[in-house]
Amino acid sequence: MAARKPEGPPPPPTVQRLRLRYAKRGRLRFSSHRDFQRAFERALRRAEIPMAYSAGFSPHPKVSYANAVPTGVASEAEYVEIGLAQPCDPDRVRVALDASLPPGLDVLEVVVAGPGALADRLDASVFEIRLPGVEPATAQAAVDTFLGRTEVEVQRMTKNGIRTFDARTAVTSLTVRADDTAGGSVSNLGDPDGCAILRLVVRHTTPAVRTDDVLSALRQVADLAPPVPAQVTRLAQGPLGAAESEVADPLVPDRA
Repeated sequence: MAARKPEGPPPPPTVQRLRLRYAKRGRLRFSSHRDFQRAFERALRRAEIPMAYSAGFSPHPKVSYANAVPTGVASEAEYVEIGLAQPCDPDRVRVALDASLPPGLDVLEVVVAGPGALADRLDASVFEIRLPGVEPATAQAAVDTFLGRTEVEVQRMTKNGIRTFDARTAVTSLTVRADDTAGGSVSNLGDPDGCAILRLVVRHTTPAVRTDDVLSALRQVADLAPPVPAQVTRLAQGPLGAAESEVADPLVPDRA
């Protein structure tokens, strides 16, 4: 028996690929990645973006998501790539999509994709971790202890059960400053009225080391236990710099 084939002509080919950087802000940080996928594909239809579609019996728009943050984490550096059946002006796509998404899911930039895979450029992430109720000096002491270790094993519950892995090796930089908005300063780590802010640079590894894994490691090695949940924001993700404390913009080659 001959294999079944979908009726009708094949879908138009992809003639342009666009890469988007978007943010998850405010209450929208609690949306899951699946929630965002649904909202994004609705926005593509609402904005009338001429999407390219896959072939087969269940065509779907050509959208590729890259390394999304966990639910509950805000971000200024999420990325997605789309394939179009007609060439479009990137800035017009940005404006149309941003207007079609709910406030808090904000499209920040759209560029024409250059050669290579975007995922190959996302080597590491920079996170800001705010610790309300934790004195910066206390956080600094915990960070010093953590960085002094060559390995810190933590446990995380996964769909396959509890998994144990090293949370130290993936961390290339971890620094502390006081919350300037609360009267603290970078130099005054003993200010009791501020909250500690951690700046974390972490490689993308398998298994992925998340910010809650690093916080678990700090609790394990130095008994650092914030009285309220940490507030986490991804500030950047991209190629890891030579100094391993900075992460470059992954869209630079596309802009060129």
